[in-house]
Amino acid sequence: MSGHPADHRPLRIGVQLAPQHAPYRAIRDAVLRAEDMGVDAIFGWDHFFPLTEPLHAPHFEAWTVLAAIAEQTERVEFGPLVNCNSYRNPDLQADMARTVDHISAGPDGIGRFIFGTGSGWAQPDYDAYGYEFGTVGSRLDALAADLPRIRRRWDLLDPPPTRRIPILIGGQGERKTLRLVAEHADIWHTFTPLDDLSRKIGVLHEWCATTGRDPAEIELSSGFTIRGLGPLLEEDGAERLHGLGVRFIVPAIDGPDYDLSVLEPLLAWRDRLNG
Repeated sequence: MSGHPADHRPLRIGVQLAPQHAPYRAIRDAVLRAEDMGVDAIFGWDHFFPLTEPLHAPHFEAWTVLAAIAEQTERVEFGPLVNCNSYRNPDLQADMARTVDHISAGPDGIGRFIFGTGSGWAQPDYDAYGYEFGTVGSRLDALAADLPRIRRRWDLLDPPPTRRIPILIGGQGERKTLRLVAEHADIWHTFTPLDDLSRKIGVLHEWCATTGRDPAEIELSSGFTIRGLGPLLEEDGAERLHGLGVRFIVPAIDGPDYDLSVLEPLLAWRDRLNG
């Protein structure tokens, strides 16, 4: 698409490896295989229980797994898709992210952590672990209040993060979420259906105009979930996403086998487009 603000960005292929239905050694093996295949980023998720059947099955906590990924990998960026803002004090979130960022740093001293975050939605997590569920609005308001605290804490920590940690915000709400994306995000991750995605991007651009942000600074990201949601699953999904300016494609893969074959054509397509 000539003149598209995303034209200057290379296409990136990530993968979300669901930390469920598998022993930890299978998750570790999938992470290493994905990096060897050449993915650009590896994501987990921030839940306390499986999201798909069987619901009573192995499951692992997000941030401890992220610390392990930081140590096990050498090249890929990584992070949660997405961290639930409700589960941890914002200053603690900042400190955890800074620490994981340092763990991932290579010989150049630069970390690879992406701070993917959102307002949370899985009520069974809240109920079982004693968090107040609130409303969609109250959780988004809390995220709006906490994101500046997280950035401020990064500036205060000793040592600080190794780089300006990218913030990814997941969601598609037009009144609050997309405003937060315009104000704070380096990456917007959405599962908006393709037929509506162009309009949603327009809403984001309107919020960028309101907040004084250049929309070209925000990388567009999409894919699909293990629950069968996401425009990458639609006919010609990858090409249509690319045509709309999406430059970060992230399919999701479940355990226990972590079949990574879906990544092969996407990585080959990326390499052709990027030259």
